[in-house]
Amino acid sequence: MGEDYQLQIEWLGHAAFRVKTGSGRVIYLDPYQIKDGEEKADIIVSSHSHGDHFSEGDIKKIMKDDTVVLGPESISSNLKKFDGQAIRLGDSFDYKDLSIQLIPSYNIKKANHPKSNGWAGTIIRSGGKSVYHAGDTERIPEMKELANKDITVALIPCGGTYTMGFDEATDSAVDIKPEIAVPMHNWGKDLNEFKELLNKKDPNIKVEILSDKLLKV
Repeated sequence: MGEDYQLQIEWLGHAAFRVKTGSGRVIYLDPYQIKDGEEKADIIVSSHSHGDHFSEGDIKKIMKDDTVVLGPESISSNLKKFDGQAIRLGDSFDYKDLSIQLIPSYNIKKANHPKSNGWAGTIIRSGGKSVYHAGDTERIPEMKELANKDITVALIPCGGTYTMGFDEATDSAVDIKPEIAVPMHNWGKDLNEFKELLNKKDPNIKVEILSDKLLKV
């Protein structure tokens, strides 16, 4: 199993993803509208307290006795309901064969995700590969710092209503310089337009639309 991939990424819709490490650890990012009977989680990470990112009902669906629930310090009161662990932005949670770091995620132009709220993006690293889940964000200066962090896959919101639209989202991908960019949180928009736009801006970044497939890296 570990020979095939270090990280397997599955988009579950909206901003929800299931990530598996090569050793079989199961991590959910912002689980939302999860189907009954889905695989249980070893770790659940919530980027912020909005109901489509911290969904108590969905967390309960995928929890088992030893599931670890993580999030930024700013949502510590929510995390307490699940005996969760709050992480300071910039710090990491190390778990056996992987590490999970939380970094800032916020809006600059829109008012609904202010920097002062201390909400998070997430970087998972395992076996020399990494996935960055940007959370609900606009293009922020911290993204340029990620260009030096060898991000394998960047999961980028692009719906435009509460986060970035396609133009800003593709600019942020150029800042981050991942090997692969995955658009998410798109509110039903045609993601092929995101792909075409990013291909023009930086053809070295591969775009994967994960609506019906797994990504293994």
